[in-house]
Amino acid sequence: MNPPLRTPLRHGYTTGACAAAATKGAAQMLRDQRLHCDVEICLPGGEAVTFRLHGQRLTDSGATCYVVKDGGDDPDVTNGAQIHATVEVTFFTDPAIIIRGGEGVGRVTKPGLAVPVGEWAINPVPRNMIMTGLKEALAMRCVPATLTVTISIPGGEELARKTLNERLGIVGGLSILGTTGIVRPVSVSAWTDTIDCALDVAMACKVPAVVLSTGRSSELVAQKHFSGRAPLRDEAYVMMGDHVGHALRSAAARGVPRVVLAGQFAKLLKIACGHEQTHVSSSALDLRTLAGWCSLVPAVSRIETLARQANTARQVLVDSGNDRELIDLVCSRARESACRMAPGLAVGVLLAGYGGEVLYWGEPPTGD
Repeated sequence: MNPPLRTPLRHGYTTGACAAAATKGAAQMLRDQRLHCDVEICLPGGEAVTFRLHGQRLTDSGATCYVVKDGGDDPDVTNGAQIHATVEVTFFTDPAIIIRGGEGVGRVTKPGLAVPVGEWAINPVPRNMIMTGLKEALAMRCVPATLTVTISIPGGEELARKTLNERLGIVGGLSILGTTGIVRPVSVSAWTDTIDCALDVAMACKVPAVVLSTGRSSELVAQKHFSGRAPLRDEAYVMMGDHVGHALRSAAARGVPRVVLAGQFAKLLKIACGHEQTHVSSSALDLRTLAGWCSLVPAVSRIETLARQANTARQVLVDSGNDRELIDLVCSRARESACRMAPGLAVGVLLAGYGGEVLYWGEPPTGD
């Protein structure tokens, strides 16, 4: 029996592309003084795409419409959101174009992002796309006038609570994002871009160390641990997920003074084994590697058989009774592996127990 054919994942479009399309649609309605059902825009890569317009409204001096964001098969909280644009004209003024946010669009409150503090969270590429669409639609208008574009996302403030926006310093709503206009399904670049952005904010806020966590559970353990010591600002916590290699090199490239790897045992074992992506399906190989290490260290030689017979790394830890020598072995090798991925970076390790406790804490070196 032949295996079923896989249906290719469908791509979608960014909030920036949707905002640009809604803007151009509203501008065309204002220009022609009639409603339009769709609009075509050119994405940064040169691809022409047609968007359906909804909620069209028109007056003598303004027009409004919205585009429903289609994220394709990418699991994004903004999928299905309405990206609204209102274009208003004030005649006989000095020529100007004003782009601002409305309901559901956030403002930037922390340095380090692509937009200055105090500005609406409309990133440079989407802003350029909005400007381009506006100029294309109104190129023949030579009367001195001010054009004001307002981008809004009804319900955007509520949706933003499901994102990392507030930690990054974007409050009051969502960001208008995108560099290509296209959302690739389950995009690795979406994760790594977020990591880079979070590290930029951390550096702009001058945090003394960055905690790179493999997941929310380990991050919560780290936050509790550091709250009883020298508390770190929220900006110091960066969720790297499975992208440990990228996160470490990105931190090193930005001059992060010290990093702490925070993860549970199974993830730290993968890092110790040299995996730059910790989602890799190599549990059996990792356990054989662990068994090999144990065979060479008398203090944990008794755990060799356990590692060879176990189904998961978590089982090894639990069945060993959270053996201290085993924990020291894996955490020290995780640190060594991380230092090989990003030479010169000061790396510490925090092992979060499966019950929410700290099982290991090794501080990063402070340097000379």
